[in-house]
Amino acid sequence: MAKIKTKYVCQECGYETSKWLGKCPECTKWNTFVEEIDQKSSKKEVFIVDKSSSRPININSIETRAEERFSTSINELDRVLGGGIVKGSLVLVGGDPGIGKSTLLIQVSSNVANSGKKVLYISGEESESQIKMRARRLGINSENLYIFAENNISIIESQLESIDPELIILDSIQTVYSPEINSAPGTVSQIKEGTSRFMKISKKMGISTFIVGHVTKEGSLAGPKLLEHMVDTVLYFEGERYNTYRLVRAVKNRFGSTNELGVFEMRDLGLVELENPSKILIAEKPKDVAGSLIISTVEGTRPMLLELQALVSPTSFGIPKRTATGVDYNRVSLLLAVLEKRVGLQIQNQDVYINIVGGIKINEPSMDLGIVLAVASSFRNIPVDEHIAVTGEVGLTGEIRGISFIEKRIAECKKLGFKKIVIPRTNYDVVKDTKGIEIWPVDNLRQAINIVLGGNK
Repeated sequence: MAKIKTKYVCQECGYETSKWLGKCPECTKWNTFVEEIDQKSSKKEVFIVDKSSSRPININSIETRAEERFSTSINELDRVLGGGIVKGSLVLVGGDPGIGKSTLLIQVSSNVANSGKKVLYISGEESESQIKMRARRLGINSENLYIFAENNISIIESQLESIDPELIILDSIQTVYSPEINSAPGTVSQIKEGTSRFMKISKKMGISTFIVGHVTKEGSLAGPKLLEHMVDTVLYFEGERYNTYRLVRAVKNRFGSTNELGVFEMRDLGLVELENPSKILIAEKPKDVAGSLIISTVEGTRPMLLELQALVSPTSFGIPKRTATGVDYNRVSLLLAVLEKRVGLQIQNQDVYINIVGGIKINEPSMDLGIVLAVASSFRNIPVDEHIAVTGEVGLTGEIRGISFIEKRIAECKKLGFKKIVIPRTNYDVVKDTKGIEIWPVDNLRQAINIVLGGNK
């Protein structure tokens, strides 16, 4: 009897070795190696290359056609996808447990099924009765929606021809397995094989497929990074479990713009889209309170107004505390250093807390001006006018640098009733429509603080 050969595979990056290692030399993670049976065949296969089967084609002779899309009947998700679901596309959806991935996808399944298309919802984590209970709670009932509780890929493939669906939902890729591979579900080999099989199904049969992927404790998708490279679109679910708001962000999209953002609210009847999140997120802004102001940001192509809060108080310890929620901590530390050096605010012995209301995370540099003005407002205990919005990037020398989409930001402020907006002076020359709002251009940080907190325009 031939000896079975084994190998050790890192479950984070897919690195292979013949012996167990405590630390992966590729991704430097600890205790990630799992023993698997080596599937390599001892026989060498001989391939005969048919020279007439494939050849280079001149780019001018290639005929193109527009992608065929169909709507999910959820405007927020359609925009993140680039205008709807592309026929034959493979979409990967990631997010923390319990954040609403399965809820959103069962709602998408129902909407697409109600439009007359057949949908196959495959679950390797729940039984048919459990899915039915959730569907009854959400009011889902369609003749074109089929539920299949199975995690064997070979059995799933055998049922596709009889059902002939136009949309497949797989929840999740970590639970399915191929019997041809002698490793447990969720391992790197099974994830790569499962994604590859569903990619072939999607492209060969023209079936749009959504795959749910689990995430690690660091927030990244579990499994090798190759998983994200194989699919056409990668969507991330964001938001805190104790908060009702959920964000769907596209970090990769071959058929549309990346960094688009969809905003939802979790309710008893499922996820409800928020077509105007700015109005809701700033509705509870306190009046005449120092440290609170409105910032104008852009996520993808959507302008958004958010409330940014800062609290500055004398420290009770030797080292002051810095806390940032919804913004990059390192960016906050940098801006506080600029505020001390260029403006002269003595906050080295003050605790500073920064928060974006609503549980939304923003990485755009245009929020820099809002952070420093909120900190200065709290430090001096001077409230900011509730009708003022601010936007702009702050440089290390204290200058206010230009930003993109200034017209969209101003239009969003006017739509929500703001009377004034502070912008970088370099953007002031390109502003065409100034009716209905007063624009205050600024060159540097000291000037911005004097205008907003001192009223010296």
